Amino acid sequence: MIRGYSDHAANERTFLAWLRTSIAVIAFGFVVEKFNLFALTLLDSTSLDEAHRMRLERLSGSLPQGAGRAFIAVGVITIVLATIRFVRTGWLLDDTAVHSPSIVPGLVLSSWRRC
Repeated sequence: MIRGYSDHAANERTFLAWLRTSIAVIAFGFVVEKFNLFALTLLDSTSLDEAHRMRLERLSGSLPQGAGRAFIAVGVITIVLATIRFVRTGWLLDDTAVHSPSIVPGLVLSSWRRC
């Protein structure tokens, strides 16, 4: 039997939740990129009038392309950070020594009390 099984299972569930969220963010980034490609394809067609052409030029500008790539990058970075957190928490759960909590929650709570 694994010592602290419920803690390890909770750690794994949290990791899987972060992975699902990251995959959703990456998928949304691909959707934004594909929409930009679709808008550029429509823009190249010759059957559009000037008003529709101007609207598509605005939609297919650099912002959607950069936003799609940003979503993809944020998703990949989140997967890397979630993996590091999962492995670190697993090591801490297996260690028999008592560990002090991270300084970040302490700073957040102390700054929140002062407000």
